[in-house]
Amino acid sequence: MKPVSEDTNKIASSRKLPPAAQRALKEAEERRRQQAEREMQAPREIGGRKGLDPARYGDWEVKGIASDF
Repeated sequence: MKPVSEDTNKIASSRKLPPAAQRALKEAEERRRQQAEREMQAPREIGGRKGLDPARYGDWEVKGIASDF
């Protein structure tokens, strides 16, 4: 998979974007980079559920049933 910055640079260079759009692309790229860093720093769970943390939105899901904390 290509790094996101390559995709962002490709979009920005393929067409003339207004300054606000260029700024938005840079901000989005920075947020994705920060999220990737947070995911790498998170402790690894052994024997837990697969995929993303189910409590990331403040509720828990088991077999398709969601419950709030």
